[in-house]
Amino acid sequence: MVARNLRLLRQAGGLSQEQLADRAGLDRNYVGKLEREENSPTVDTLEALAVALQIDVENLVRRDQPLQS
Repeated sequence: MVARNLRLLRQAGGLSQEQLADRAGLDRNYVGKLEREENSPTVDTLEALAVALQIDVENLVRRDQPLQS
């Protein structure tokens, strides 16, 4: 669920994995692993990603379609 939402929201924001990683202070490879469900994000990571995407953390963990605001 987080992986799908992260990918959709990143793409909707027009960001590459590298751009998102830079904004969130994360490694690009780690962002890729999150999107492929190879790693599980910590709460701190979810917060960093949400800030970088300018969204609420809730949108990363929603079961239904993520919102962009």
